[in-house]
Amino acid sequence: MRNKWYWAFKNVFFGPALRLWNRPWSEGMDRIPKTGSAILASNHQAVMDSFYFPLLCPRQITFLAKSEYFTTPGFVGGIQKWFFTSVGQTPIDRTAKSASDGMMVSARRVLDAGDLWGIYPEGTRSPDGRVYRGRTGMARVAMDTGEQVIPIAMINSRKANPIGTWIPRPVKVGVRVGDPIDPRAWAAERGLDPHDHATAREFTDYVMRTLADLAGKPYVDVYASDVKKSLAAGEGYLPGAEL
Repeated sequence: MRNKWYWAFKNVFFGPALRLWNRPWSEGMDRIPKTGSAILASNHQAVMDSFYFPLLCPRQITFLAKSEYFTTPGFVGGIQKWFFTSVGQTPIDRTAKSASDGMMVSARRVLDAGDLWGIYPEGTRSPDGRVYRGRTGMARVAMDTGEQVIPIAMINSRKANPIGTWIPRPVKVGVRVGDPIDPRAWAAERGLDPHDHATAREFTDYVMRTLADLAGKPYVDVYASDVKKSLAAGEGYLPGAEL
């Protein structure tokens, strides 16, 4: 994929300022293939993860986004659609029978084109910087397509862009890339059926623990979204997620 606005945001409008302000560094970026498709699975620390990682990645990345970002009517809706398309996001296919099927259709479209598909398996930003339990969508796409999964750990992006802030703080941000994982080979080594839901669950847990190790953060086997709901309701952390 070659998007001129993506290039402009990265190299002209946002990228130079972020490089100066946050001095981003990367480790293992050569593990991302120079050509061809792959799944990039990242922990999610901040809104600006989707700026810092693409800034350092030599290839364009396509992330999935809610279809509402692309279908809002009027002038504002048009600007919104243009922006999200420009920064490399694509809508989930809502014509499918379910959101899960829609994600599969949209992901396949990106991967079949030989592009990089990015996803945050946690489904939402971490409430405290730790790495939380992942949703199985990434694993189901990986097992279905056979595409390699490359773990991506965001470092300090939450400190640079805490939840609720819009202007980045001058904190040095890093991206650490792990070794690619062949999902079907991983399943075969363990005698697992790649098409079984239990395999997708186990593979997801494996990838999330790998991300926690890469990021140097504890792993929490609870969904971040559930913890956020509990905190918002004033009920504190859920059992198993206590700080």
